[in-house]
Amino acid sequence: MLQKAGLIASFVAYAFRLLGELAWESIENRYRQLHSLTRPPLTEHDEIRNIVIIGASYAGYYTARAIASNLPPKSPYRVVIIEPRSHFHFTWVLPRFCVVGQEHKAFIPYGPFLKGVPEGRVRWVRDQVAKVDRDRVWLEKSREQIPYAFLVIATGAGAAVRLPSRVAANTKNEGVALLQDMQRNIKEAQHLVVVGGGAAGVELAADAKHRYPEKHVTLVHSRKAVMHRFGPELQAAALQGLDELGVETILQERTATNSIVEGQITLQSGGRIKCDLLVNCTGQKPSSSFMAGLAPEAISPTGTIHVKPTLQIQDEKLPNVYVCGDVAAVGIDNPNARSAIRQGMVVGYNVVRAATGGSPTKTYKPFWGEGVIKLTLGLDKSISHVGDGKTELWWQSKERNLDLMSAEAWKHLSVKPFEDDDKSEKQAE
Repeated sequence: MLQKAGLIASFVAYAFRLLGELAWESIENRYRQLHSLTRPPLTEHDEIRNIVIIGASYAGYYTARAIASNLPPKSPYRVVIIEPRSHFHFTWVLPRFCVVGQEHKAFIPYGPFLKGVPEGRVRWVRDQVAKVDRDRVWLEKSREQIPYAFLVIATGAGAAVRLPSRVAANTKNEGVALLQDMQRNIKEAQHLVVVGGGAAGVELAADAKHRYPEKHVTLVHSRKAVMHRFGPELQAAALQGLDELGVETILQERTATNSIVEGQITLQSGGRIKCDLLVNCTGQKPSSSFMAGLAPEAISPTGTIHVKPTLQIQDEKLPNVYVCGDVAAVGIDNPNARSAIRQGMVVGYNVVRAATGGSPTKTYKPFWGEGVIKLTLGLDKSISHVGDGKTELWWQSKERNLDLMSAEAWKHLSVKPFEDDDKSEKQAE
């Protein structure tokens, strides 16, 4: 009990410390804004310098807002966001929406989160990056070359990963269609096999069995426990939740192939399972391949990019390149939106300081409290969990909203739930 109380006290102390840091940064940014008023206005002859941000999920989007809203009014810098998707993807709800519908709520319009920044301060580019040089990025579709003074890599993880973890689509319409296809496939299947016992696999299997109790749902996981990256208490609670729903769980086993042959899937042990729908929930990979030509030694064997505590890339020749979010090697076992947001704010602060003549001094250190997870176990039950590797806290809750936290996510990004005029779908570069 004392250990759990200490866990709570540590979390509260961290929250207060973070609030203090934010308050100090706000004061510093206000001083910077006032000081800039003494500078002469920019003229058409002044060179505009680009701060290029690649990726606009949580890390990149927060970085963009932190920079765009805190650069002095007369700054010669412009934020350029390179993002191929028309909408922000709220990935946490994807396993649920693969089963129950309401798929449109997973796609949040870009733009309102940056409302209030000076006109012309931000440019959106709907494209992907083909490669990066020391002073410019090369776009894949338009072939445009965009020079940069600062570069932020926030491309996340999920390369080659599909539903239920990621939506392999760049437009809302395409993403909605993919989710609807998955819903139909799950509805029509009689023997569903889910591979991977992380959060996405557990939630999809639980939701499918709860929604269609007559189906046979099997979860295959290669480790000794589901949710193996978390503590044993969450592992046991998750397994119990699956058992109570009637999901068959096969641990320490892998599938031998991703092909269904004669209505069966074969395991590496030689066993066979009836299967007419196989859903793979494994294999997220950091999206860093385009950096191989610029900083190959900074890329780890797993694909994450090594960084300094200031989140500058681990390369002394590239002090103007920053990395944040799931693609950054910061020592987090379970990357999530909270850690990505905090990293984005650290990068934003450091870039603004560097762009105004200072030095990047703010550092990021992982904190276990950022790893809070809410794991759904069926359509009306969830478990919230946090742990520091030694002690765990978890509690069970009733879920009353089928769309989970969708409305809150839209509000968080300054968008009224669930209003979307689809202008961003047609947005030009």
